[in-house]
Amino acid sequence: MSHPPHSTTRHRVEADPDWYEPYAISLGIRVGDLVFVSGQAAVDERGATVGGNDFDAQARQVFKNLATVLDNAGSGLEHVVKVTILVTDMAVIDQVVALRREFFTEPYPADTIAQVASLARPDWQIEIEAIAVVPAPTRSG
Repeated sequence: MSHPPHSTTRHRVEADPDWYEPYAISLGIRVGDLVFVSGQAAVDERGATVGGNDFDAQARQVFKNLATVLDNAGSGLEHVVKVTILVTDMAVIDQVVALRREFFTEPYPADTIAQVASLARPDWQIEIEAIAVVPAPTRSG
């Protein structure tokens, strides 16, 4: 996917299958060299919840989904500049910090974390939305 660097045209980031399409939600929107990723939850490509009551399993699925959307937009986890992390229990903060260190690189993205009463499905424990840059193509030769 190649777009002019200063384009203001919105391009929907897709996956096949697209786990959010039934809900009228784009997985992400690319505008120029920025990607805005919708809040990713612990769902597989068919929209089924992954991980049950296991926070770590849910969080790893969330990061997997985030990585897929970013990759499909021409970016990656290493290009994330801002995340918003929503959790249903702030007691997991140490696990969240460990996951940030595992999945993101320095300088770590700007971050907001908040505890919410509930996410879209009652069994979801974490949701992450992100903003990332699309790196300039590298020239070979």
